[in-house]
Amino acid sequence: MRASLETADIAIVALYFVLVMCIGFFAMWKYNRSTVSGYFLAGRSMTWVAIGASLFVSNIGSEHFIGLAGSGAASGFAVGAWEFNALMLLQLLGWVFVPVYIRSGVYTMPEYLSKRFGGHRIQIYFAALSLILYIFTKLSVDLYSGALFIQESLGWNLYLSVILLIGMTALLTVTGGLVAVIYTDTLQALLMIIGALTLMIISITEVGGFEEVKRRYMLASPNITSILLTYNISNTDSCNVDPKPDALKMLREPTDEDIPWPGFLLGQTPASVWYWCADQVIVQRVLAAKNIAHAKGSTLMAGFLKLLPMFIIVVPGMISRILFADDIACINPEHCFQVCGSRAGCSNIAYPRLVMKLVPVGLRGLMMAVMIAALMSDLDSIFNSASTIFTLDVYKLIRKSATSRELMIVGRVFVAFMVVISIAWVPIIVEMQGGQMYLYIQEVADYLTPPVAALFLMGIFWKRCNEQGAFYGGMAGFVLGAIRLILAFIYRAPECNQPDTRPSFIKNIHYMYVATALFWITGIVTFIVSLLTPPPTKEQVRTTTFWAVKNRNVKENATKGELYKVQEKSILKCNENANHIIPNGKSEENIKNIKPEDINLLVTCRDDSNPVISVSHSEVETPVDCYSNGQAALMGEKKHEEETDDRERHLKFIDWFCGFKSKNMNKRAVREIEEETVCLQMLEETPKVKLLLNTGLVCVCSLGIFMFVYFSL
Repeated sequence: MRASLETADIAIVALYFVLVMCIGFFAMWKYNRSTVSGYFLAGRSMTWVAIGASLFVSNIGSEHFIGLAGSGAASGFAVGAWEFNALMLLQLLGWVFVPVYIRSGVYTMPEYLSKRFGGHRIQIYFAALSLILYIFTKLSVDLYSGALFIQESLGWNLYLSVILLIGMTALLTVTGGLVAVIYTDTLQALLMIIGALTLMIISITEVGGFEEVKRRYMLASPNITSILLTYNISNTDSCNVDPKPDALKMLREPTDEDIPWPGFLLGQTPASVWYWCADQVIVQRVLAAKNIAHAKGSTLMAGFLKLLPMFIIVVPGMISRILFADDIACINPEHCFQVCGSRAGCSNIAYPRLVMKLVPVGLRGLMMAVMIAALMSDLDSIFNSASTIFTLDVYKLIRKSATSRELMIVGRVFVAFMVVISIAWVPIIVEMQGGQMYLYIQEVADYLTPPVAALFLMGIFWKRCNEQGAFYGGMAGFVLGAIRLILAFIYRAPECNQPDTRPSFIKNIHYMYVATALFWITGIVTFIVSLLTPPPTKEQVRTTTFWAVKNRNVKENATKGELYKVQEKSILKCNENANHIIPNGKSEENIKNIKPEDINLLVTCRDDSNPVISVSHSEVETPVDCYSNGQAALMGEKKHEEETDDRERHLKFIDWFCGFKSKNMNKRAVREIEEETVCLQMLEETPKVKLLLNTGLVCVCSLGIFMFVYFSL
């Protein structure tokens, strides 16, 4: 019997929605969303606390509450290994990857690949792969799990609920950009942790303590006789009803069907490198940091927070099995279908069942808000990051002359497109077989992402790695992984009481071992092809490798005269089409009296031959977008100006809603230009801060190793 929301519950959920929308609109009103940097990277102004919270909730979506707790109910502690692994990989992101991304001055991951290797083949491959993974794993699974919780707990109309949630999330993302996303994520992290901790305390108290959880879990088998009497089941066979003998171990035997320890360490870890160190959703948040200290601080904070899911999600999932074994550990496909509508198993309903049966009125509303928070935070992360990748890596290749304003509109339109795709997916997701959903996500990702992780690692650490090697290595890994993924969908695992007729190479080889093979095959092909083809140019490796971060004086050794010549050349080149008029009305003679460091303020023309003063890939310049001394001035004809004025007068409301500044406001706004000098400044750390951060790094990594050892012995 489903519980229903009381007045107090409804009030809490309503208050939550009002709070989220207020924060979104506050960000929309206060912060600069009219530049590409402002909208997509929050103007690089975020502190470590906000980013750390955003990293945590961007990762812990509704699929964690449903899938992680479900896997805990089905197989014990094993699934917590992903959380402790993430704790370590977040530090790899903060100490190795982010400094390289900042040094190279990029906004998106495909852009980094393009800058590191040259050409566009790898950039397009990675952008397309990211968008496919977003839509078919993250988006679809999030919606399914959110819908499952709403249906299980409230009995609301499934489609209406999901469409409402998608609509609200998209509105927040479209209007506020990354600032709104990060600020609402901070609220949602707080809410999520409070709600989940509350449920953990209630459930552990109900069972009698943590040691009692471990003892009773091993005895949590369904009462088959009672089930056969209660349900009208024609099939009386039962399978997988008892907890696994090694359920209380995290890393298990090499032949284990859940987490074989060699496969996890050698195959799952590289696949997770993609998610934590090279996935737009995660990296985009860290790149919004004020400087490298805030970026590292945010990964430390997120690392400490990643200790929580094991206790606030996995353990409650196990407790749910202890308390409701007859439902969660259903005895055969027919019984499972009657309990939760899925023949593959009912472990996915473990967390919502615990919420609705154990939590008192009022707190139930808080937990409902927590689940909505989880769903919305994941959706807004995906919408924002997918629109960034599409706009800056796909659309700009098609329209090289796109203005900054045009890019902003395209980014928002793409969010609307994602919303339509999401809603179209709902019926398919509802029909999707449940099973252990968290492991479904990992399996799909493990077939497609190890090659990408190999390319990023080789690109960052090996200067000799070139475009041909990376492309053919990536393609080899991708083709093999895609074939294995298609075979996995063709040869589905049989129901638990049916014989397994799948080919032995699918049945007996764990997907983590496949991920290991894909990672090393990609690496070997990349290595061989790179050595057989010409090395990358010096420019390609000057700012894009781990060693470039250490060498921060690359261009500072140039004399002032050399710097002046290069910059003057760029200025003149920029204004060839403007009858050699220097921006802001300065003549060439006047320019010669200006100090080299002042010239940086004038230069906006992209000159690929001189990366020091080239405008960042994202802050695209066009003939109608010429900036000087922080002021915007149209360089076209007066007639064009009048037409633009007339058109913009009719679009004032749309411009305000989407966050564009009016023409007068633009004149006062200083344009964000990601130049090399700024990037170098962002990488500076004081000795005290460095010592503090490194101490935190040692603490968090030690904790992670301790947790692995404690839960695996």
